[in-house]
Amino acid sequence: MDQKIEAEIIAKVLKGDRQAYAMLVDEYKSPIYNLAYRMTANVEDADDLTQETFIRAYQYLWRYDPRKKFFTWLYTLAFNLIKNHLRKNKKEKLSEKLNASSLTDSNPSPEEKMIGDQEISSYLLLLEDELRALLIMKYQQELSLEEIAVITGKSLSAVKMRIYRGLERLKELMQR
Repeated sequence: MDQKIEAEIIAKVLKGDRQAYAMLVDEYKSPIYNLAYRMTANVEDADDLTQETFIRAYQYLWRYDPRKKFFTWLYTLAFNLIKNHLRKNKKEKLSEKLNASSLTDSNPSPEEKMIGDQEISSYLLLLEDELRALLIMKYQQELSLEEIAVITGKSLSAVKMRIYRGLERLKELMQR
């Protein structure tokens, strides 16, 4: 979506037009859901986190700086919510994630089909949260390194290095 159109929609929303917000939700719900699902490997958590992202974005829309890309701001919000969720649920065992019905469902939803290769998803779950998030952003969401740096609050060189390390770790896991 064009940044000018986004700015117009956001201005309408800030003036009280709640219906206009639905246009932003429709435009960005797939990439937000995709990130949440890839990070949690759970359909219900992904749905909840996607919904929470858009609720929070609506509540804090007044904080958005229209000189920047709305998607980057929204994605940062989603990324932080997901990180907090994962931190709270760290007690869950990795084996439970790998055996989750959402990964073995013989009739995957359209969203799950869209997300990609099940085998790669299983290996991604073995990575630490930060590396998994960076690889998802770069290779599945196709965000630029600069956008990833803004979203994560890391320097460009740190993002490049962490992505490289994530790829090396993923390669190592897949060779076992």
